[in-house]
Amino acid sequence: MTAAPGGALLVVGDVVTDVVARHRGPLAAGTDTAASVRRLPGGAGANVACWAAHGGCGDVRLLGRVGTDASDWHERELTACGVRPLLVVDAAAPTGTVICLVDTGAAAERTFLTDSGASLRIGPDDWSDTLLDGVGRLHLSGYLLFSEPGRALVSAALASARARRVPVSLDPASAGFLAELGVGRFLGLVEGVDVLLPSRDEACLLTGLPDAADAAAKLSRHVPLVVAKLGADGALVARSGAVSARVAAVAASPRDSTGAGDAFTGAFLAALLTGAEPEEAAAAGCRAGARAVERVGGRPPRAIGRRPVDG
Repeated sequence: MTAAPGGALLVVGDVVTDVVARHRGPLAAGTDTAASVRRLPGGAGANVACWAAHGGCGDVRLLGRVGTDASDWHERELTACGVRPLLVVDAAAPTGTVICLVDTGAAAERTFLTDSGASLRIGPDDWSDTLLDGVGRLHLSGYLLFSEPGRALVSAALASARARRVPVSLDPASAGFLAELGVGRFLGLVEGVDVLLPSRDEACLLTGLPDAADAAAKLSRHVPLVVAKLGADGALVARSGAVSARVAAVAASPRDSTGAGDAFTGAFLAALLTGAEPEEAAAAGCRAGARAVERVGGRPPRAIGRRPVDG
């Protein structure tokens, strides 16, 4: 499915609180490890929305579920990034929390400890067809697929988007959770998605192939457009069973790789909405990913003087 340029971007996905602990060298079991610890807004879906707004998309909306403990803070943080928050406040579960352990060595690799909290409870009752009014593209966070209510929401959103001819993208989100869900089940759940944006590990896991290019090509037989994110190796664009473009990475000095894939996805979608071809959009994604790894946390810098989002 293709769409004319323009329209809003609606992101459906997770909004969580990140606790980022940056340490140098291995963790010292049974004792203290010195670290710099910060509390930051996060969540793959929320990060994608913020990077899309940062990338120039003038109307970005986010449907997510948070607890009463941090709903006001998350709403303010999203609004400050130029995103229109459509947050469902859950009185029975706290906002999800992710502990991000970041090694401050050269690669700035990170390990996540995830308590999804209220994000796991987002479901079809939180969906309405009217959410697609004025929307040019719908993006679904893969984290939705890791709970039963989330899977039902994905099904409802895909049906609504097909009825309105709104193209849909999805980021698989987590190789670890994907392995638990199962490859066959995942591919069945994403039937009808127009764009798939896996990482290298996710693409290889979903196909059983060790080479990212082979994996992206194979996935593009299931999904019309596959854009594989390869970090320091750039990105691959694949269609109809073949890689059609290799996009070079942008040099960066990594501090924290948290949210780099979300930055790529947000910038990529913002570019598509302006009418860019997928290869151009992937280049924009690589530029955003490079900026993201040079920052602590998963969000872009706020624009100076940004006005609040209306309504």
